[in-house]
Amino acid sequence: MTGPSEYIVDFLQTIGRPHKVAKRVVIPHPVMPQFIEALKKNLDLYQGRFGAPTPPPQQPPKPGQRRPTPQEIYDDLKIPDEALSGVYANGVMIGHGASEFGLDFLTSFFPQSAVSARVFVAAGQVPRLLESLQGAVKQLEQRQQGNPPPADPSSESSPEPPANPPPEA
Repeated sequence: MTGPSEYIVDFLQTIGRPHKVAKRVVIPHPVMPQFIEALKKNLDLYQGRFGAPTPPPQQPPKPGQRRPTPQEIYDDLKIPDEALSGVYANGVMIGHGASEFGLDFLTSFFPQSAVSARVFVAAGQVPRLLESLQGAVKQLEQRQQGNPPPADPSSESSPEPPANPPPEA
């Protein structure tokens, strides 16, 4: 999601039901391109060392089934009270092993920094995360230039668009 001066990045835990927001991180607009660049660099290092990450298995879409809107996804999510307001981060440290990436989101205020959130992401999910973050930045840039983002082709099959869908992160 994108707010007037920040991005809201939700990390979901999809093991078990209901799915829940494990961490919500609030990142200022100027910091997101730096985060994307650091994530790209780490993904390149990972690929040089371990090869391309194995994408997670995906269930094939059922014929005629439309992709849920962001609003429908959030309607089904459990958001714990402690994750609701999120944590502010104006920096990130990224590390990786053979199977996962560790993201330490930092809140840096003079004279020191502190880890405000620590998130582990399966290596196979990182390219998708990177793609999503780049898409959010592109949408914001288009909005700021007065150009609406292109319509999502998967939503064209839905009979009626939702009233107020939140932007994707």
